[in-house]
Amino acid sequence: MDEENRDVMLHFRVSQAELDRIRRKMEEQGIHSMSAYLRKMALDGYCVQLDYQYPKQITTLLRRCSNNLNQYAKRANEQGSIYAADIQDLQERLEEIWKQQKESLQILSTIL
Repeated sequence: MDEENRDVMLHFRVSQAELDRIRRKMEEQGIHSMSAYLRKMALDGYCVQLDYQYPKQITTLLRRCSNNLNQYAKRANEQGSIYAADIQDLQERLEEIWKQQKESLQILSTIL
């Protein structure tokens, strides 16, 4: 919704302790606009801040596996074969991706 469509103002009072608590919660969520935070809380009753650490790790592992897979395919096309150690390395990396993925899904399931 555009800011220009917000033409009704709401006013309410809070104690200093309540204001401090609101500001702490805003900081925890990484929200800098009091208006945005209060609007979100009033409309939805909650704010969720997702931790993207695990998805970023999974993305990194996927890139590595993709790069390795491309190298293996190139080697197979050039030489006609690849090494068992290369396949084992790729399998280990894929197992790590699945492990990270399961952890991510478990964490997300506690949020949703």
